[in-house]
Amino acid sequence: MARSTAPSRLISDFRYHLKIERSCSPNTVEGYVADVRAFLEWVQRPAVEVTPEDIADYLESRRVEKSGASEGEQLSKRSQSRILSSLKSFFNFLVVEEIIADNPCDRLSSPKIGRYLPQVLSVEEVSDLIESVDTGSWMGLRDRAILEVMYGCGLRVSEAAALQLSNIYFDDGFVRVVGKGDKERLVPVGGMALDAVKSYMDARPSQFDNDVLFLNRFGRQMSRVAIFNMIKKQALLAGISKTISPHSLRHSFATHLVENGADLRQVQQMLGHESILTTEIYTHLDSSTWQRDILEHHPVK
Repeated sequence: MARSTAPSRLISDFRYHLKIERSCSPNTVEGYVADVRAFLEWVQRPAVEVTPEDIADYLESRRVEKSGASEGEQLSKRSQSRILSSLKSFFNFLVVEEIIADNPCDRLSSPKIGRYLPQVLSVEEVSDLIESVDTGSWMGLRDRAILEVMYGCGLRVSEAAALQLSNIYFDDGFVRVVGKGDKERLVPVGGMALDAVKSYMDARPSQFDNDVLFLNRFGRQMSRVAIFNMIKKQALLAGISKTISPHSLRHSFATHLVENGADLRQVQQMLGHESILTTEIYTHLDSSTWQRDILEHHPVK
């Protein structure tokens, strides 16, 4: 019996392949599947008939023109590169399964992209963000503690959401963080963040007997989306015009350390980066700052 090549069946099989055979993270699985589904809906032809020209046309249709496009309608070169990676994985899967003979992505090159410089908040903007929180309730104290800990320790949003009270060593000034690949690291935590956590814990409802630190109003672990939405709301209240996300606090943490002379290897360890090359982006951020300042104040422009 011939294997079904219906889009829904292929996507379902691809999802299983990513999850079980490649052991991809849930976020990676959903990202790849969403990219493939969007492409197949756009191309309006069976996956087995897709050509390299179809993929090139799709990427071009999503390209951000220099004249500008509204966010969400078209994509940057970096996003195009990510989509091409998703499609390559999908069509490689079809080749391995002998559904198609060749990967139509093989003749395409990823869009050339420059070094990505993440959005960074100034020290004053971080302070404004934290101060914007109304601490008149236990959830307000929780939100302030989240901001203090994420900025003070450079945590990923997933790491902050999963943080456990038993992994905070108040007397020693360290937090044990479980990062990507379940790898653990110890990160120093400052007094302001620890004080914020203590104030939150003193106010947290006593019936919430849970070692997970940051809980929602039902006493369950806060989701990554809930933390994202909280930060967006507080940025608006703080009058911050930059487009920021939870990762902006992590970027700001690292950038401010590097700007103040912290050793890059130590920053790498605190962030949990596998490679020092990943951490080196923050030296470029610092360079971009002084380069801009020099050009702005140079007498010959």
